[in-house]
Amino acid sequence: MRLTVNGVERELTTPPLETLLHALREELGITSPKAGCQQGGCGACTVLVDGEPRRSCLTPLVAVDGATVTTVEALGEPGRLSAVQAAFYEQYGLQCGFCTPGFVLATTALLERNATPSRDEILADLSGHVCRCTGYVKIVSAVEAAAGGEVSAAALQAGAAGPVSAERELIVTGGSA
Repeated sequence: MRLTVNGVERELTTPPLETLLHALREELGITSPKAGCQQGGCGACTVLVDGEPRRSCLTPLVAVDGATVTTVEALGEPGRLSAVQAAFYEQYGLQCGFCTPGFVLATTALLERNATPSRDEILADLSGHVCRCTGYVKIVSAVEAAAGGEVSAAALQAGAAGPVSAERELIVTGGSA
């Protein structure tokens, strides 16, 4: 099996009927796609296959032989986030982060297809994704901000040199025994 993953061509040894999720996580060590429900219902395993969102937990490797697969690792990096990543950061569209890669990739694909989606289109497009921490208000706000170009330069540069805010870090150490 041969794939281009995040811009790098790979020859995989994972059996062809094993899932794309298994190949990404176990053979390639790419951990952003998560093994959530393992039934395609939560969206945590979402990756882009030739630009379209796919549930990697349901996709047999043989079905994507020769395809281009994109995970969230290819979208940006600390200090140079994609507009979608920066919007999720700035709008607090994440908490624990388990579902975030799936939401970010689904949003990226949505905005590639439709640069100015309505709120109803956003809700419909993300309806197969589950978040147990944030609810959905902040996630939808993040999508709207990314679509509207309402992302600050500070958010795009997040992570370049630690926290963006000027708040001091508080380190709490254990007491002496």
